[in-house]
Amino acid sequence: MTATTPPPQAEPEVRKAPPPPDSGSRPGTARRSLLRALPVSPAVVLLLLFLAGPIVYCVVIAFTDLQLTGQAEESFVGFDNFTRAFSDEAFLNAVWLTLVFTVLSSLIGQNTLGLALASLMQRASKPVRTLTGGIVVTAWVLPEVVAGFLLYAFFRREGTLNAVLDWLHLPSQNWLFTLPILAVSFANVWRGTAFSMLVYSAALNEIPKEVTEAAEVDGASGWRRMWHVTLPMIRRSIGTNLMLNTLQTLSVFGLIWVMTRGGPSGRSQTLPLFMYEQAFQNSLIGYGTAVALLLLLIGSLFSVVYLRLLRTEV
Repeated sequence: MTATTPPPQAEPEVRKAPPPPDSGSRPGTARRSLLRALPVSPAVVLLLLFLAGPIVYCVVIAFTDLQLTGQAEESFVGFDNFTRAFSDEAFLNAVWLTLVFTVLSSLIGQNTLGLALASLMQRASKPVRTLTGGIVVTAWVLPEVVAGFLLYAFFRREGTLNAVLDWLHLPSQNWLFTLPILAVSFANVWRGTAFSMLVYSAALNEIPKEVTEAAEVDGASGWRRMWHVTLPMIRRSIGTNLMLNTLQTLSVFGLIWVMTRGGPSGRSQTLPLFMYEQAFQNSLIGYGTAVALLLLLIGSLFSVVYLRLLRTEV
């Protein structure tokens, strides 16, 4: 008998995956994109109308010689306002005082005191936390003008601080005349520390207790736990708090205006007060607007630094 060879088996048919559909060619893609954009369109319109619009208008005015009075129409002057600012000793003094005010009251004062209060409240009893938080937050929610009058009454020649010093038989002085920038910096610390305290309290509550307990078991002291465990774990909260506090401090106007009005002799005149003086007291709207743009540039530089620090890994 002859062996019969089996018939060859047919190769299985391999199905090719269909090509991905071209989303751009679908007729309903544009409609769906438009529907997704509708919920945010009111916010975009409001931002363009009340934020981007005034900024663009201010940029235009900064390159003109617009004045409040005594001028029929403004003319384009190029970079003359900016050149004038950097050759103006009063402007350079205001820049220096703005940096001093920001470093003392925001970077050092509010940030350090807020972190210290948040850390202490983590270990305090509930009544102490409630009382401390209520006192600190009360200073924060006060209107800026009211807080300015309170601190003016505290630092003035016949104020509360000198009364306490006299009672302790310590030398007193007119703080708003001798140390005006320190007085307004302290006032801003007193008023704005609550925000830092709330930010750091939330950040500290997010740290797992197992981490701090393990560091304590390993023999790490309180300062070592704070430096090597707590601060690295709340690094992003620190950067965010510093950025928001710095931007808020750069724009402080009412507090300083009520306490010193930038005096005496411009020794507490920060950039917002200098801008107000040039634009509305000297009627130089173009020059004052140029100063406002320079203040915006300073705030942007601070923001860029903080954002770069937030991107770095621990």
